[in-house]
Amino acid sequence: MRLLLVTDAWEPQVNGVVTTLVELVREMRTAGHIVEVVHPGYFKTRPCPGYAGIDLAVRPKKELKRLMRLSQPDSVHIATEGPLGWAARSICIEQGWQFTTAYHTRFPEILKAALKLPLSLGYALFKHFHKHSSGVMVPTLGVQALLEEKGFKNLKSWTHGVDVDLFQYAEKAGTHSALAHLPKPVGIFVGRVSYEKNIETFLQMPFHGSKVVCGVGPLANDLQARYPGVTWLGLLSRPDLAKIYAAADVFVFPSRNETFGLVMLEAMACGTPVAAFPVDGPTEVLTQRSGEVLGGVLQHDLAQASKLALLIPRAQARARAMDFSWKQACQLFLSNLVPARVFGKK
Repeated sequence: MRLLLVTDAWEPQVNGVVTTLVELVREMRTAGHIVEVVHPGYFKTRPCPGYAGIDLAVRPKKELKRLMRLSQPDSVHIATEGPLGWAARSICIEQGWQFTTAYHTRFPEILKAALKLPLSLGYALFKHFHKHSSGVMVPTLGVQALLEEKGFKNLKSWTHGVDVDLFQYAEKAGTHSALAHLPKPVGIFVGRVSYEKNIETFLQMPFHGSKVVCGVGPLANDLQARYPGVTWLGLLSRPDLAKIYAAADVFVFPSRNETFGLVMLEAMACGTPVAAFPVDGPTEVLTQRSGEVLGGVLQHDLAQASKLALLIPRAQARARAMDFSWKQACQLFLSNLVPARVFGKK
């Protein structure tokens, strides 16, 4: 099948959404499908206000419409709610094309944290965006329940996966030159240093070892200045990041508004257990269908969770990560797609 994937999040951006889409496209192409990705690189762009490193397409509709018509796809998936997402949505409605969308990020919470926009307005905006979607793919049951409560329709489950070949298992926390001088245990956070990640909870909590942050974002300069005792590694290549995960003793995940949290799976694939709050994303990643939590600790006291996670066998973390394969995630994604057949205005 031929899929047209429209996304505002794509390389060289570095975040969980980009990783998810890149891995999905790779798996689909391996399975023999044709995937055309339309991303900001095709258009004139400008930096996203407040988010250095994220460029957004400027007035993309005319060129996007040409690209979509040339593609003649079997299915259209709109992955993000940025300028390209809104333009693709408008074009599909005008042309009478069916399409699916995804709810990767809890933007209403981000808008509230960054701009003080009331949650009710944020959810109203994104409910309108997804209104005409034939299938809104969501990564967890918790997010699905939240959106159902907000009145979203056509919700479909779509879990994610992890590259267990890249993120290789380390039976014991290994060594890395960037961490070799640090007192043990080493607790790390990986992700964008931004409003929604609640990173200061990690930075402020008592911990009897060393704290490490890998990532960049709008809050990086401010937080680095205020927490000089933390080791800040900035942006790393994925192979080097895998080595950092494997050299850590615990992965601390302070976010309370994560739709999934792919970085937790990456750490667990390397054998590094997770400490997190018992909220939607971490609960989905760490909890089996039986209700047993594997590969980490979920507690409202993040410091206590971090302490207890150090006792979790690394083999258990790896085993839980192995439950999430990209092959399975790809098959589920494909089952959620709809034909983009023209049924109205052309």
